Amino acid sequence: MKLIVGLGNPGKQYQATRHNIGWQVIAELANRHGVARAKAKFNGEIVEAQFQSNRGLLLCPLTYMNLSGNSVKPACDFYDLPHDDILVVCDDINLPLGNLRFRAKGSAGGQKGLNDILQKLGSQKIPRLRIGVGQPPPRWDAADYVLGKFTTQEQEIMQQTVDQASNAVADWMAHDTAFCMNQYNEN
Repeated sequence: MKLIVGLGNPGKQYQATRHNIGWQVIAELANRHGVARAKAKFNGEIVEAQFQSNRGLLLCPLTYMNLSGNSVKPACDFYDLPHDDILVVCDDINLPLGNLRFRAKGSAGGQKGLNDILQKLGSQKIPRLRIGVGQPPPRWDAADYVLGKFTTQEQEIMQQTVDQASNAVADWMAHDTAFCMNQYNEN
């Protein structure tokens, strides 16, 4: 069993924002691979999923982004998951719009939801899939930017990106982070 965590914020005002791209990927994965309805558990919504012969859990923390670890830690503890069987899917303003980047470990790189997960789990060795949402325009506050919605043109790019990220997560389920780094990371 593996756990795929999509980061985002609950509430209608945050739907389709840059910060909620992780939730969009989880929704697509649930659509493709879900075998049961979402359940409220672990301070989030969790869906059981089947990826060919591999079983997974899809988790959207409902704790707000900055407290995502309060959802991920109880799920990891309950299922006794090793860190390399957890994948965090999140937005990244340091990547160009639509770029994907897998990492097996490292710092949070300013992503506060990922940072909270790393702190609560006590390790930086948590695989993650970062999705580029582009950098804020000059003089824009980064928080305002990630809480903003994509433009019409960006929405088209991001729908393709959500599809690609969902394929990438399925590959992660079948293989591992190193395989996905070779397949999906752009230099």
